[in-house]
Amino acid sequence: MAFDLIKLEIEQLLTDMQNQPQDGHEIYLSVMEKLNQLKATGMPLPEDLVTLERKLEEEFASEQREGE
Repeated sequence: MAFDLIKLEIEQLLTDMQNQPQDGHEIYLSVMEKLNQLKATGMPLPEDLVTLERKLEEEFASEQREGE
């Protein structure tokens, strides 16, 4: 049951990401949190979400480097 709830929350985050792209960093942090919850339950991580997390992380790291 916990897996289904986390999955629904992730789906909502992805919808939010499409509707409110300006909140990308907040959504990245939420996706990271949900993936960590899945890890804690021992559930396999969806590869597409792991890939999304990496891409967002790279994007924000790049923005930080440019801002320095």
